[in-house]
Amino acid sequence: MSKKTIRDIDVSGKKVLVRCDFNVPQDENGNITDTRRIEGALPTIKYLIDHNAKVILCSHLGRPKGEVKKEFSLRPVRDELSKELGIEVKMADDIVGESAKKLTSEMKEGEVVLLENVRFDKREEENDEGFSKELASLADVYVNDAFGTAHRAHSSTAGVAQFLPAVSGFLIEKEIKFLGDALNNPERPFVAILGGKKVSDKISVINNLLEKVDTLIIGGGMAYTFLKAKGLNIGSSICEEDKLDLAKELMKKAEDKKVNLLLPVDVNMGKEFDKDTESKIVSIENMEDGWQGLDIGPKTIEEFTKVLENAKTIMWNGPLGVFEFEKFAKGTNEIAKILGSLNATTVIGGGDSSSAVEKAGCADKMTHISTGGGASLEYLEGKVLPGIDCLQDK
Repeated sequence: MSKKTIRDIDVSGKKVLVRCDFNVPQDENGNITDTRRIEGALPTIKYLIDHNAKVILCSHLGRPKGEVKKEFSLRPVRDELSKELGIEVKMADDIVGESAKKLTSEMKEGEVVLLENVRFDKREEENDEGFSKELASLADVYVNDAFGTAHRAHSSTAGVAQFLPAVSGFLIEKEIKFLGDALNNPERPFVAILGGKKVSDKISVINNLLEKVDTLIIGGGMAYTFLKAKGLNIGSSICEEDKLDLAKELMKKAEDKKVNLLLPVDVNMGKEFDKDTESKIVSIENMEDGWQGLDIGPKTIEEFTKVLENAKTIMWNGPLGVFEFEKFAKGTNEIAKILGSLNATTVIGGGDSSSAVEKAGCADKMTHISTGGGASLEYLEGKVLPGIDCLQDK
């Protein structure tokens, strides 16, 4: 990785401001229901504690839109962190106010302070220079370890780096290594699987991947736009009518680049968009009006598997059916299980793909699961991510 990490600088005795991604899901009583993002930040925090830094943590949680809202307080995160680290994590009542200044000025080496939700200040999302400067004034060094927000140019993800030496934590280092190696230096054959609802969400990703992959597999709702572009009747399946020409262009580009572009050959159709709807499996030539495709069928799973079994690098972003409904989760679950059984580098783009492999019980068998939905998508598009671009080069 061409960006400096915390290993490349001396942190001993220094106040280190770390941007983490503690945007964790909670139940109605404020209990954290999934601690993976907190666990993901621990290697960086522990390294800093072990190297005698004074560790100041910051993050957003939810969308408080610049207002202080109790339900978005980071206090439950503080409690979880204290438990995980085995030390008392002190919590500021504000971000750059009296409480934050007092706690951070009194810190000893190896201590940890958590600031309150950075999005309680509306200047955060505006990447306000004054707010960035105030944040920077609390510390000597800045570390970004929040890949999930690296595509946002906010004060705590990018702005603060103008005023402090800025390096990456271990989580961002890992993300760039796996996503970057898979994209730019893959062991071949390199296969990408794209799912999700809309072609429009993934146009740039498809364009970028067609320059790099040997095979591109398309499933999920977006497949029906491609199938209709091929002249097939797709019944009542989801379709972006205004993207039919684009789908044709992308199929032509794949042909010109000699990329094997695979679409479903059969689908599991439902009468309604409902978990208990009547369903049937039909070949793509026999899709009927009044029915909508909600998952890939068994022959498609077979075809996709044949290609995946020979792959050495696989990147997957987006589910292959409506996996929230048990009846239409088979395609996504089966492909997840196949990926888990392969001797290949398997990189899962964040968001729904992560939930899908988790749900299929295969998460621990993947080489890397990205922690950023939007960020990993933009990275796959070849975009520059502000939260990484602002870090010092090696």
